[in-house]
Amino acid sequence: MRLFSRKTDLSTDEALMQAIAGRNEQAFALLYDRYAPVMYRFFLRMFRRNQATAADFTQDLFLKIIEKASLFDPNRNFKTWIYVLAYNLCKNEYRRLARPQEYLHQAEAYDEDLIGRLDKQLFDEALSNTVAQLNPQHHECFVLRFQEELSVAEIAEIVGCPEGTVKSRLHHALRQVCSQMEYWKS
Repeated sequence: MRLFSRKTDLSTDEALMQAIAGRNEQAFALLYDRYAPVMYRFFLRMFRRNQATAADFTQDLFLKIIEKASLFDPNRNFKTWIYVLAYNLCKNEYRRLARPQEYLHQAEAYDEDLIGRLDKQLFDEALSNTVAQLNPQHHECFVLRFQEELSVAEIAEIVGCPEGTVKSRLHHALRQVCSQMEYWKS
């Protein structure tokens, strides 16, 4: 007979997923607290600052995590796995839309007053509009690399293409962004 029960180590994301597969609500709450803000920002970027859509997709993502917890391989990197799920939700939404190109390129008003200075706001708007004009594959790689700060290897796994293709897409995206942002160099 044990006097003290052994506590499961929930310090890693992978351990949390194993606990979630065992229907541990505390583990889910910890994982949600760690990743909900990150994934909300990802969806916000992928859906052109549409806050309602980002919130909906964040909730859908965590429902999928609950549903598919038993499918998670603890030998895989959880961060990559969650981005694959999130990316697939975005791809499915883009396909669902009647005119995905039109949807991908619409930019909503930048209504957040992050910085009071006009120059910074103008630059951010110009950059956002420039990134919005990228073709979908370049846009998704740009967002994952420079806004979500994922590695090229992680992006390749998420979008399902070779690392060389990701590097090429990033190269073309950066060239397009730099050429359109010439004005801001000075």
